Amino acid sequence: MPRYFIHMAYNGSRYNGYQIQPDTPTVQAAVERCLSLKLGEKVEITGCGRTDTGVHARNYYAHFDLDKEIADAEKLAHQMNAFLPDDIVIYRIWQVEPRFHARFDAISRTYHYYITRTKNPFHTHDAYFLYGDLDVRKMQEAANLLFEYEDFTSFSKVHTQVKTNNCKIMEARWFEQDGLLVFRIKADRFLRNMVRAIVGTLLEVGKGRMTVEEFRAVIERKDRCEAGTSVPAHALFLEEVEYAAFPSPNGNPLQSSNL
Repeated sequence: MPRYFIHMAYNGSRYNGYQIQPDTPTVQAAVERCLSLKLGEKVEITGCGRTDTGVHARNYYAHFDLDKEIADAEKLAHQMNAFLPDDIVIYRIWQVEPRFHARFDAISRTYHYYITRTKNPFHTHDAYFLYGDLDVRKMQEAANLLFEYEDFTSFSKVHTQVKTNNCKIMEARWFEQDGLLVFRIKADRFLRNMVRAIVGTLLEVGKGRMTVEEFRAVIERKDRCEAGTSVPAHALFLEEVEYAAFPSPNGNPLQSSNL
């Protein structure tokens, strides 16, 4: 049974997250509906992860299986874009070996959270406007503590159906980009609401309401009630998904940087 990968992006403003839910618009439902229509059979896609309501993705990957091979995957991607809503785009569709999995073969995900320090009508829907002073140096000092831990229960939405709240943080840093303050975080996996809760708590440090050592205590207590308020979803972007290597249709290794 042929397996195909999809590389896409979406603006999550109008969707209740990526994953299908009953009686509510989701990115997965929109893509599956369009694929099924174009291919003439029911298609179910498996994504590289789930994004919460209102969260965006600049790079997102999914796979699906078919009973037959697609004659022209590039043409299918073009046709999909003609039918999909304007806030979802398909960059590429290509065939891979049946054993490769969009979710389980991903080795890391990277998110960016964007903050604007001045009111800007052009960042209303893609950055969080935050007024007041911030001690970014202290925020970075607190962010560095994330590398020392694996259990991030304190930053997870409660009552989620996961076997473990352990994650390996590979990168966590604040930087300036195009007049915005950006938090970049990379890990092997993320818990529901995790990035927004981490950012909200780091901002408490930046505002002087929490010390760096108190931030450490929040992590160690493993209690969501101890962490700060989650920041709004509209400023959060899934930026990158990394795969070690998997074969392209011609059999050569395809690195994630080439996807």
